[in-house]
Amino acid sequence: MPKVKVPRKTTNVDMTAMCDVSFLLLTFFMLTSNFVAKEPIVVAVPSSISEIKIDERDILTVLIDKEGKVFIGLDAQNDRKEVLDNVGKAYKISFTEKELNEFSKIGMSGVPIGKMNSFLALKPDQRDSKEAAIGIPTDSISREFETWISTARQVNRKLRLAIKADSQTPYKVIKDVMASLVKIKENRYNLITSLEKEPTN
Repeated sequence: MPKVKVPRKTTNVDMTAMCDVSFLLLTFFMLTSNFVAKEPIVVAVPSSISEIKIDERDILTVLIDKEGKVFIGLDAQNDRKEVLDNVGKAYKISFTEKELNEFSKIGMSGVPIGKMNSFLALKPDQRDSKEAAIGIPTDSISREFETWISTARQVNRKLRLAIKADSQTPYKVIKDVMASLVKIKENRYNLITSLEKEPTN
């Protein structure tokens, strides 16, 4: 009985369609994802069982580390330039267009307005150092923190405040920040926490 020869089939798989799908997915994720702004300090936020989410646009973040240093961050790049220019005018400090552009690239800053010119003159890696993370003064004499917040509110009326404090931050510091916000009639703000499982009874 003669043997039946089975024709050999090619094992090559056309990957063109798979490559197209991969690039489409990659493009989709790049366009829809929001990049996390670089923070000058690491903050371990306290946990809570609240699941209320705030929008990621038009956010003014107040960052407080465990040593009590205060930093402010705006998500909109165009707002940053205008805010710095107006805060500078309030303290009679002028900034060049180059300095304003440099500041617009910084997501979060915490430098007294008097030292802002020298801070912006630093290289990007020097700005990220611990020595440069001084913090915005929250005292009632210079009222710098209040000026930053009220100026940001004038630039963008839709801003929502979010306070992100370390779990080891002294209560007095948080109390002072909240008292400063009350003075300028900023009574609504969100506290950023990490999600904790709700206890079961």
